[in-house]
Amino acid sequence: MMLVNLHNTEIRLMEFETKCIHGGVHKDQQYNSVTTPIYPTSTFYWNSLESNSGYDYTRSGNPTRAALEENIMALEGGVGCVATSTGMSATHCAMALFSPGDHIVAPSDLYGGSFRLFDKFLAEKGLSFTFVDMTDHVQLAAAFTPATKGVWIETPSNPLLKVIDLAFVAALAKKHGAITLCDNTFMSPYLQRPFEFGIDIVMHSTTKYINGHSDVVGGCVVSKSKEHADRIAWICNALGLACSPFDAWLVLRGIKTLGCRMEAQQANAMKIARFLENHPLIEKVYYPGLESHPQHALAKTQQRGPGAMLSFDTKDGREIAERVCMKTKLFDVCVSLGGIESLISFPVTMSHASMTAEARARAGITEKTVRVSVGLEHVDDLIADLKQALESV
Repeated sequence: MMLVNLHNTEIRLMEFETKCIHGGVHKDQQYNSVTTPIYPTSTFYWNSLESNSGYDYTRSGNPTRAALEENIMALEGGVGCVATSTGMSATHCAMALFSPGDHIVAPSDLYGGSFRLFDKFLAEKGLSFTFVDMTDHVQLAAAFTPATKGVWIETPSNPLLKVIDLAFVAALAKKHGAITLCDNTFMSPYLQRPFEFGIDIVMHSTTKYINGHSDVVGGCVVSKSKEHADRIAWICNALGLACSPFDAWLVLRGIKTLGCRMEAQQANAMKIARFLENHPLIEKVYYPGLESHPQHALAKTQQRGPGAMLSFDTKDGREIAERVCMKTKLFDVCVSLGGIESLISFPVTMSHASMTAEARARAGITEKTVRVSVGLEHVDDLIADLKQALESV
């Protein structure tokens, strides 16, 4: 539930789509703008040497960014949110909670950029990591050590769409005195709310579904407790990770259509997944909405829908995968995801190129794996495009 002041009347807004549109919006008391103003100023003048308007310097706080943070915080159901310059700066901000000597458990098939940050940069700073298949609860439990302070979760995972049991991981981490951090980028708060399953911290690359228009990069970290919220806000300011006012405004604009975009995109993805599952050149489809997905039943219990991301393995290796990528006309060959346009990518050389070959092999990411971000085009056109690309093989 969120309290919002609309035209000087405080009302209770319960539904997600309404929160998307009205959260953090009515800030203009002078002209009554129905959209949040952009405050591009770097600094704010003080009323006296002891007091100011609540803002003094945009790195530390800005009204436009605060409006976005208010909106996302309400959508996730947290008590605090910081909006950052990129998804990776959000990840770095959250991981700055840990200290040298701390051990973190993470999924084996996580985003390549996160793997690079963990395995290279943060490992050099004294953190240690164990990468496991988090769908294997025995393997996951065995990864904990007396030094384990955190568990990083990505569900569904990137790019193999493994669904992690959030409640199980949260309970296991709590038993060991560790905190849980969940990358909720693939689902967005519309389709999944990790706090409801016991997770402590949620992050997003707002570049993706939250913004949804492929015209800005950003991130956010949302906290369930005030203790974490205060510490993460301090870290974000100290490290200078916050997003610009204009970027915040773009994301706040994009978030207004989050609900209807996710519904339409996942409906398209479901039809495409079924088409691919029955195609003779496709070996396997990774999509939680399919009954053949190993965690299909789990996904139905913790997700509002299967989402709009899917991957597939082609038969006979890289040659077919490469041709499918390059022969499509409506799917742009791109990194990133979550925009209104459909994208297709080859994780080995794109999103997961920063992973070592050994790490990719352990995760099951091969040269026959193709990842698709399904957009808002008419699904018949998208299926026809994939069909002609496969027939060209």
